[in-house]
Amino acid sequence: MPPGLAPAVSDHPPKTRIRAKGSAKAGGRAKPGTGADAVVAVAPTPAVAANGADAPGAPQAQPRFYRPAAYGVEDSVGFLMKKVMMSIVAQADKRLGEHGLTNSQWSPLMRMRLSGACTVAELARWLQTDAGATTRLLDRLEKKGLCQRTRCTEDRRVVRVALTPEGEAAIAEVPAVMSAIMNDHLAGFSEAEWRLMLSLLQRMLRNGEALRDPD
Repeated sequence: MPPGLAPAVSDHPPKTRIRAKGSAKAGGRAKPGTGADAVVAVAPTPAVAANGADAPGAPQAQPRFYRPAAYGVEDSVGFLMKKVMMSIVAQADKRLGEHGLTNSQWSPLMRMRLSGACTVAELARWLQTDAGATTRLLDRLEKKGLCQRTRCTEDRRVVRVALTPEGEAAIAEVPAVMSAIMNDHLAGFSEAEWRLMLSLLQRMLRNGEALRDPD
């Protein structure tokens, strides 16, 4: 090679030459390309990223939407959901007040309307409140004549609660009121957007349930 000239660079990656093991059979001549002096051409293995990101089917990292250094309530999903819920509750208290109910009172009445009589313990679990808070809520509803508690004849420790005819009449007005409140909060949404939002919230709820400690 003339002085000062760099060696030519090939467009093809170099091949690795591996000497094959073995020898010719005794008493015979080895065929060309076989035996101890045979050389096998092997193409180099493509490099793989250390983190496996380039490997087919490699799991994708879970994106982190919130970071401690830049966390704020303005774009917090939890804070926004709480604000929306506070608005719904305020409207429910205002509009249900015309029917003698509050937002906290219509839920147990609706539960009894849909599922029939139930125990106080079952109602507390459905409302996700403790037994004491549920008992005080039922005290107010029973004082209004909207429900009635009775002790189970088989087990006097168990108390069952059911709607009265007055309770049936009161809860009959609730679906129309709550539908109007929800539709007002969804003003400007398309049906596709509404269904997408339901789907996303259900996914988020499943994620939250997966984080709960087993009972």
